Amino acid sequence: MDRDTRNILNSKQSNMYSAIQPSVDGMSDGQIVISEGSNKQPSLSLKRHGRVYKTYLSADGNQYVDKTLRTNTLEYTHKFIDYRVFKHSFTDDLPGSKMYIPWQGTGEQTTLLNSTSGYLTPFNMTCHKLMFRTPDVDVTSSRNIIFAIEKIDGEDTGNSIDSVCTYTESSLVDNTNFTISQSDWSANPSVDAGELVGISMTPSNNDIIASEKHFHITSLWRVEVFI
Repeated sequence: MDRDTRNILNSKQSNMYSAIQPSVDGMSDGQIVISEGSNKQPSLSLKRHGRVYKTYLSADGNQYVDKTLRTNTLEYTHKFIDYRVFKHSFTDDLPGSKMYIPWQGTGEQTTLLNSTSGYLTPFNMTCHKLMFRTPDVDVTSSRNIIFAIEKIDGEDTGNSIDSVCTYTESSLVDNTNFTISQSDWSANPSVDAGELVGISMTPSNNDIIASEKHFHITSLWRVEVFI
């Protein structure tokens, strides 16, 4: 390749690169520009019939979109992250001892190894958020509730319960919502696939709620789905 040809090719290649994302008015029809994307990935832009089409260039296999991803059929072949919601609501008074809130149905239980109080995890899961709505509270003092995430490992019995993390709520106000975020727990609120997980409540005394009332509880979990 002679010097003149090399200079022409280098000149054309340098003109394809821009430090900023080109605008539709800054490109001619049919022009291709490589620029820095908003997420620090290079992007390739093509202007065609007055519109700019853009795609990101990947060095590690990760792909990004700026807005909404739309497709007719979406099939996962390995792994994806999902967020799943579980309802734990029940109607009862509160005892002065530990109880397990339901994962299905509306009945709380005294043991984790129960069909309604334990959830057999199909994937690794992390409690992202737990929301709790208090009914009318019957006492004005000593009204703490200790929430705990507990688990039973595979092949263990109901007597082999491991504590995952705890959280103490002392601001019980009538008909008010409060949220336990992931960072509020005493430890990482994560369980592995194949473990039996439960959520317990331990009231400070049995007079916090003296009669049957409605408890509305919802949890949101980050789930690592493996196909």
